[in-house]
Amino acid sequence: MNQDYEVRYAVGQREANQMGTQALRDEFLIEDVFGTDTVKWVYTHYDRYMAGGVIPKSKKIFLDTLDPLKSDYFLERREMGIINIGGKGTVTADGTEYSLDYKEALYLGKSTKEVFFSSDQNSSPAKFYLNSAPAHHAYPNKKVGRDDAEIVEMGSAETANARTIRKLIVNSIVETCQLQMGMTELKSGSVWNTMPAHVHDRRMEVYMYFELPEDQAVSHFMGAPDETRHVWMSNEQAIISPPWSIHSGSGTSNYTFIWGMAGENLDYGDMDGCPIPELR
Repeated sequence: MNQDYEVRYAVGQREANQMGTQALRDEFLIEDVFGTDTVKWVYTHYDRYMAGGVIPKSKKIFLDTLDPLKSDYFLERREMGIINIGGKGTVTADGTEYSLDYKEALYLGKSTKEVFFSSDQNSSPAKFYLNSAPAHHAYPNKKVGRDDAEIVEMGSAETANARTIRKLIVNSIVETCQLQMGMTELKSGSVWNTMPAHVHDRRMEVYMYFELPEDQAVSHFMGAPDETRHVWMSNEQAIISPPWSIHSGSGTSNYTFIWGMAGENLDYGDMDGCPIPELR
């Protein structure tokens, strides 16, 4: 049984308003996302969502269950999304091999019993970023390549938020119970993501920032629209966004982030906008 995990309990808006810098980081920031030759997880009590990652560097890695799941195997009552942000790798699910190159995704449905992660070259290992949510139905496993994504162009250079949204694991492409994942790529010269900001009280979300130069950073904004906070983040770190919180960021350089969410519905457009002049 995998023991490389931590549990984060849900925090309400009132409690978060009283937190200082370190307390906010302890509750919401995931500093070490990827385990080397082990699957590393954060189990959050926001919609029982899980985020983690694995770098299979020297051997094939098995997706084992965790004690909090009380399950015989990891995906017994769960679904999972995988996005590779490293070298080419392979995910083997119940004997079927799925080759994933850079920024390609894979959806694994409930009741998939045996999952293994491996890299094609140990010198350039895969980095599999993982999100998982509870599932009530077993939908088919499906690979989603970059060309399969639903692409949306948003923002502009004038407002420093020109970006490409690639919807990878969404209900218009893959049948899922509640999990949705994709990535947003900021164009050169743009630094703001998800601005104007929004909240969606019916879903929680996790952001994982990457393609950020090592000497640069992203300031991630969270909190209620009238009571915002910020958390400074480095490359390949993730942050948990409660349903009551905005989730936006501005970097000292352009970057890419993976968004993953789960909750009451699969309507990507179900969000409540926060006008910029009203943010506090």
